[in-house]
Parts: sequence; C-alpha cells; structure tokens
Amino acid sequence: MTPALQSFIVPVTAFQQNCSLLLDPETGEGAIVDPGGEVERLLAAAKKHGVAIQQILLTHAHCDHAGGTADLAERLGVPIVGPHEDDRFWIESLPDQAAAFGLEPARSFEPDRWLVQGDRVRVGSAELEVRHCPGHTPGHVVFVHAPSQLALVGDVLFHGSIGRTDFPRGDYATLIASIRRELLSLSDAVRFVPGHGPMSTIGVERRGNPFLLAPERYGKLG
Repeated sequence: MTPALQSFIVPVTAFQQNCSLLLDPETGEGAIVDPGGEVERLLAAAKKHGVAIQQILLTHAHCDHAGGTADLAERLGVPIVGPHEDDRFWIESLPDQAAAFGLEPARSFEPDRWLVQGDRVRVGSAELEVRHCPGHTPGHVVFVHAPSQLALVGDVLFHGSIGRTDFPRGDYATLIASIRRELLSLSDAVRFVPGHGPMSTIGVERRGNPFLLAPERYGKLG
C-alpha cells in the first residue's frame, strides 16, 4: 500500500508564510518545505511532531520562503532540493531581499539538486511529483503527493486568489497557464497548502476563484 503523508503547517516571518513539515509516519522520516526563517521555531516544531528532517524542499526562492534555508541546511547537514534553476537569481539576491523587507538576515546557497518538470522526490517511503509552475517566479515548482491527495503549491495559488506577478520575471499570463495546466489537471479532492493563508482544495478554487473564472478581468493587476 502506498504510504500517506502527514503535513504540519508552521507560519513563519512577518509575512506568515506557511512552512510545512512533511512526515512519513511509517519511517519517521520527513522534509521541511519552504523554511523562510525562524529556524529555532521550525526545529522545535519538527521535534514536537516527531519529524526527522532528511531534506529541505523549496517551491521558490523568495526570502519569506527560503530565507532560513542556508542556516537550517548547515545546522542539520541535509540537502537542499529545488526549486527550478530559473530561480537562481532569486537565491543569489536573498541577502538583499531580507534587508529590503526587514526580515532576519538571510544567506544565499547552492541547492544540492535543481528540479524540473516531472521529477520525483522521495520523503521517507513516499514519492512526490514535481510540477514546474512559473509565473510568480520563473523557477517556481509545486509538490504533489497523489495518494494523500495533497499538494504544496507555494505562491502559485491561494484560497480565492493567485500569486503576485509584479516581481522581476513574473508574468500573469504565464501564471494562469501554469495553474490551468499543472493544478487544475488535479482532482477536485486534492487539498493544497498555499504559501500564505488557509488550505483549500482544487475543486473549491476551480468553482469559485475569480482569477481562474475570469482571468482577463484581473490581468492588468499583475
């Protein structure tokens, strides 16, 4: 039987970014997704939930999602996996991003593995599918675990909204196309963890997200 994944959300930074702990309950092994900061808090949460962190997964490299990555990887001695290499320039600018937004200092790093469309990432005995979803950033990826009907989508899609596209190399039309191709192709029952705010399902957003129902109305906002 394919193992289910457990997920625990830990909001971090002044932007209340949803960092996620993933746990394979069969092995106790897990991963941390988008450690934007507050490393001590994340380590305490991992201990509380019994997650033995084996790797760091990144959806994209904005500071509120990746700011704690270098410190956490160094502290735990674990690999950094993701995002897509098109976000390299965002990783290189992490110190400047942190200073600009008043967040705790952040360091740049080199991922141990860049991800591309169709890659697979193992968390314990579970396997996540990687889907490349540019638009918010060019190298944004999402992680999907079909057996658990769970997706971690970063800043691509939110409950009732979508990611901003006014950052460097963001593009509204590209983001809408990514959502339609890579997320709306999932089952309505798939629950997703967004980068900020409450969880939702693909079905709820398919039926009620105004940016997906009438994208031409909002295009000039991006």
